[in-house]
Amino acid sequence: MKKFLWTLIIFLSINISSTAEPLTGGVTEIGRGNRVVDAKTNAPVSGAQIEIPQQGFRTYTDEGGNFTLNKIKIPDDTILSVQKEGYRPFSITINQNVASKPMVLGIQKSAALDVVIDNEMLHLGDDTFSQDSANAGDFKLKSIGPSYVKKFVMTANTLAYNNYLIIGSIIGIDTLTARTMRQNGMPNSYSSPPEVYFNGRKVAEIQLNGDNQKVKLPRALIRPDQVNEIVIRTGVNLFQKAYTDYDDIELMNLTVQTE
Repeated sequence: MKKFLWTLIIFLSINISSTAEPLTGGVTEIGRGNRVVDAKTNAPVSGAQIEIPQQGFRTYTDEGGNFTLNKIKIPDDTILSVQKEGYRPFSITINQNVASKPMVLGIQKSAALDVVIDNEMLHLGDDTFSQDSANAGDFKLKSIGPSYVKKFVMTANTLAYNNYLIIGSIIGIDTLTARTMRQNGMPNSYSSPPEVYFNGRKVAEIQLNGDNQKVKLPRALIRPDQVNEIVIRTGVNLFQKAYTDYDDIELMNLTVQTE
C-alpha cells in the first residue's frame, strides 16, 4: 500500500470515560457535561460556536462554557467543529455513542504565526459513492471537485520553526488501510489515499480517517513572505477501469501551525 511521505498520520479513536484524560488535539473527556474550556487554563470559554455542518446544527456556549446537542440523531461518524475568535479552529469526529455522553473540549489559543487556511466543511469527490463507503450515510454537501487548492502567505519568521498543516478532521477515506481498520464496509474494492501537495511537491498521503492529522511542511519548500499553495487531492477507486471514480471525502478546519 502507499507509504507516508514526510509525516506520520495519526488516527484517534475517541472513547468517553468518566475520568479526566487529555488526548491529542486538545480534547479532555471528563464526563461532567458538554463544555468548552481553555486547554491551558481549563477556564470556561463562552460564546464559542459549536457546529455540526452535516446536521445543519449550530449553537453557542453560555457563560460557563456549556452547550447541548439537543439529542440530535447522528447515524454515522460526523464532524463537530468549535470556533472562537482568538482560538485555533478545532474539530472532532463524533457518532451517536459519543454525542450521547458528556464531553469537555479543550481549545487552544491562537499563536502569532498561525494561518487559518479554511474553517468550512469541504467535500471532495464526484458525488458518486457506495453506501458501504466510509461515512456515506452522513454525506449531504455537494462536491467541489476532486481537488482543493488554497494560496496563502507564510512570513520569514516561520523558517525558525517546524511548520505543519493541521487537518482538523477528515472522513470518507476508502483506502485498503481504512478498510483493514474497519472504517468502511467496502467488500471488493478500495481507493488510493488522498494526497497533500505543498508548493507543487507531494508531502503526504492520508491513509486513515481521523482528527488532528499533521502534515509536516518541509522548510526548503516554504516561500517566505510570498504566496504558498496547498493542494489536497482525493483518491480514486483502484478497481474502476472504465472511468475515473473519485473517492468522496469530507474535511474541515485546515490550519498551518508552528512548533
